[in-house]
Amino acid sequence: MSLGAFCLVLHGHLPYVLRHGRSPHGENWLFEAVAETYLPLLALVDELTFLRAKPAFALGLTPVLLEQLASDVFRKGFRAYLEERLARAAADRADFERAKEPVFVALADRWIEFYEARREQFEREGGDLCAAFARRRAQGLQILGSAATHAYLPLLADDSAVRAQIRAGLASSERLLGFRPQGFWLPECAYRPRGPWHGPVPWQGHPDRFGIERLLADEGVTHCFLEHRLVEQGRSAKVRHGDRWYDVDASEADKYPGQGWRSVHELHGIATDRDARGMVTAFARDARVCEQVWSGSIGYPADGAYLEFHKHRGEDRGLRYWKVTDKAVDLGRKQPYRPEDVPGRVHAQAMHFCNLVKDRLRAERARTGRTGLVVAAFDAELFGHWWFEGPAFLRDVLLTLNADPEVDVLTAEQALERYAPDKVLALPEGSWGEGSDHRVWADPRVHWIWEIEYRCEAMFGKLTYELPWRKDATLRELLQKAGRELLLLQASDWPFAITRGQAVDYGIKRFVLHVARFERLVDLCSRAAREPEALLTLDPVERHAVDDADLHDVVFPEVDLEWWNV
Repeated sequence: MSLGAFCLVLHGHLPYVLRHGRSPHGENWLFEAVAETYLPLLALVDELTFLRAKPAFALGLTPVLLEQLASDVFRKGFRAYLEERLARAAADRADFERAKEPVFVALADRWIEFYEARREQFEREGGDLCAAFARRRAQGLQILGSAATHAYLPLLADDSAVRAQIRAGLASSERLLGFRPQGFWLPECAYRPRGPWHGPVPWQGHPDRFGIERLLADEGVTHCFLEHRLVEQGRSAKVRHGDRWYDVDASEADKYPGQGWRSVHELHGIATDRDARGMVTAFARDARVCEQVWSGSIGYPADGAYLEFHKHRGEDRGLRYWKVTDKAVDLGRKQPYRPEDVPGRVHAQAMHFCNLVKDRLRAERARTGRTGLVVAAFDAELFGHWWFEGPAFLRDVLLTLNADPEVDVLTAEQALERYAPDKVLALPEGSWGEGSDHRVWADPRVHWIWEIEYRCEAMFGKLTYELPWRKDATLRELLQKAGRELLLLQASDWPFAITRGQAVDYGIKRFVLHVARFERLVDLCSRAAREPEALLTLDPVERHAVDDADLHDVVFPEVDLEWWNV
C-alpha cells in the first residue's frame, strides 16, 4: 500500500547577464550553471529513462534564463567558455606532471573528461537547450513557468506591473518551449493576498489590491509553490464535499485537524475572488526534508568527501581540486579531492533522504489517516554547481523511490490530478527568504531601488495610457524597448545582491544601467509624441541610446504593450 507521493521541484534561474560583464560577475555565471547544472540535469533525465525509472520531477526555467539560452550570444560564448576550461585543465595537468603530483594529474584528467562530455552533449542537442528541455517533457519532465525577469511580485507597486511580469513570462516560455506552462514558480516563493498594500517606501498605491493567486488564475495558472510557513499559518476558508465547495469560518482548521488542514503534506487551494478564471493550488515545501540538503550545518553537501566549492587553483575562477575535508577547516588546509570516496557517501545520503521522506509520509498517515505528499523544492544550481555531486544524489534518490512500492514519484501536475485539494486556505504574505517575509528585498539598504522602480512603473503606465502607440508603429517600438528595460530593472536579483553583500557593485550597476536606458527611451517616446518627426533628427547621443539598448539587452524581443493592461 502506498504511503503517499514524493514531488521534487527544482527552481532554475539566472539573472540577465549576457553582454553585461564576464568575470568575476557576468556571463560566466551563466556558463558555469549550464555546464555544471543544466546539462547534467538533461543527462539525468536521459539516464533515468534508460534505466526505466520515471524522470518525474518539476523543473522551473525562468523566462529570463530561457531567453538567454535561446540567444546566439550565449551559444557562441558557451562554446568559447568550454574551450577555455579545457585549455585550463590541460595547462594544469602539464604543471602537475612537471611537479610530479600524480593525484592532481588524475584530477585534471577528470576535468578534461568532464568538459569534453559537456561539449559533446551540447553539440548533440544542437546548441538549443530550450528545445532540449522541451523534448524531455515526453520522458516525464515537467517544466514550470515564472515571472519574466524574476521580479519580487508582492512589492511591485501596481497590479498592472505584476500582470505584465506574469504575462510576459508565460508568453516567453510558450514562444521558446512550444507550450504554455500551467505550473508557476513564484520568484522567491513570494506571495501577497488580497487587501491593503504597503510597499517598503511610501507610495501612492491602490488601497485594495488583488492577491497574487488571482492574477495567476486569470492567466490560466493552476498551481504554484510556497514556503511551508504560509500554509501552516493559513486560515480555513472553504471545504469541498462531493462536487460542491462550502464556505467555512477560520475555526474550521482548528476544529478538524485530522482533515489535514494546514499540513504541508496536503494540497490546498488558495482563497481568491469568485470571478477568477480558476483556483490556484498551493504546494508547500517540506522544510524538514529540504533541510537535509540546503542546511549549512547538517546538509549533505557539507560532507568532507565532496568537492570544495570555494577553493580554486589560481585566479579568475580556476578549476577545483580539493575536497570539503571539514567545514571548519580554512581553505589553506583543504585536502585533495578523492573521487573514489564519493559514490558510497552519495548512496548512503540518498538512502537517508529516502527514508526521511517515508518517515514524513508515515507520520502524516498516523496523524490524519490520509495519504500525504512530500514536496522537496530547491534552487536547481545547488545540484552540480554548488554541490558537484548533487546530480548523482538526485539520480540515486529518484531511482530508489521509483523502485519503492510505498512511494509514488510524481510531477506537480500528476500530484495535482491525483490529490486534488478538498480545502481552501486564506494565506498570509511571505516568502522563502530569511524570516519567511520580505525583509531581504525590502531592506533599508535598497529602499532607493524601490523609490526609483515605483517612479518607473508610474511613468510607463502613464505613457502607455496616454500615447497613441496603437496607431504609431515607431512610437510603439520605442515603448516596447522601454518595457523591456522596465522588466529587466524589476529583477529581484539586484536588491538581493545588495542586501546580501554578494556582488554589490554589480547589482547597483546593473539596476542603474537599466533605469538609465528606460528613462532615455521614455524621454524619446514623449518627444516623439509631441513632435512626430523627432526620431528623424536624433542626435548621435540619442541614437546611441536606442542602439545600445538593443546591443546589450538581447532578450524579450517580442514585448506586447497589452501585457500592462488590466
